[in-house]
Amino acid sequence: MSKKSEQAALLAFLAGAAVAAGAALLFTPKTGREVREKLSEAKDDALDKLKSCSTKLRSRKGASDPLNYDGGDCWI
Repeated sequence: MSKKSEQAALLAFLAGAAVAAGAALLFTPKTGREVREKLSEAKDDALDKLKSCSTKLRSRKGASDPLNYDGGDCWI
């Protein structure tokens, strides 16, 4: 399996996990306020993780990318 297909599979898995977690939160027998608070916390955590991952990727970008790919066709 090539590195790009492994990364795509990992990204698809993480996206599916995020969707499933959101659906689980929405279908729990809790009040709307509790669900909104949980969703807000989950969103904040996800944004923090994305920011840290993008910072790590930007720092690695020039080191191992001989084609200097900028990721312009990303589907996210």
